[in-house]
Amino acid sequence: MAASDRQPATGNYGADWVYAGFWIRVWASVIDTILLAIVLWPLVAWLAPEPTTSSARIFTGQGTLDIHALTFNTSLASSGPMDILVNWLLPAAVIIVFWIYRSATPGKMLIGARIVDARTGQAARTRQLIVRYAGYYVSAIIFMLGFIWVGLDRRKQGWHDKLAGTVVIRRARTGRPGRDFSSTDQPE
Repeated sequence: MAASDRQPATGNYGADWVYAGFWIRVWASVIDTILLAIVLWPLVAWLAPEPTTSSARIFTGQGTLDIHALTFNTSLASSGPMDILVNWLLPAAVIIVFWIYRSATPGKMLIGARIVDARTGQAARTRQLIVRYAGYYVSAIIFMLGFIWVGLDRRKQGWHDKLAGTVVIRRARTGRPGRDFSSTDQPE
């Protein structure tokens, strides 16, 4: 079933939804990063079981912590095909699949947020989500300004959201009026 054929699980988004702001989205990203690391670290260890000499021990001879031992400083850290697969393609695929089927990553789900089409408030199309992911690189390339833009924009859109025509929304807190996403005459 294509993403454009799906109706959102909650139906039309009404006035109880608001744009998800900068800090709540940062928190969701931290959660996603931790979860992705938990999944990838064993995979990296399995694919590259022989650590380099600098990461063989957690503590140095003087009893101090060797910070390099806590990084992915393994033979996999080259720019070979496994590096591209594990560090670039696998995370991209996982994130896009979550966006397609759940309209959110686990971090966004935990904060009650979801990604929707900016014009209709309905589930974003697969093409929009792929463009949104590619837009992450655009958002990051100039000192992360595209992500910081979320805190400056009236609709809380980063550059990746603007490129894809998406917004991130979450349930409004009790007593705080939300934005009505049920109409299609959204201001740009």
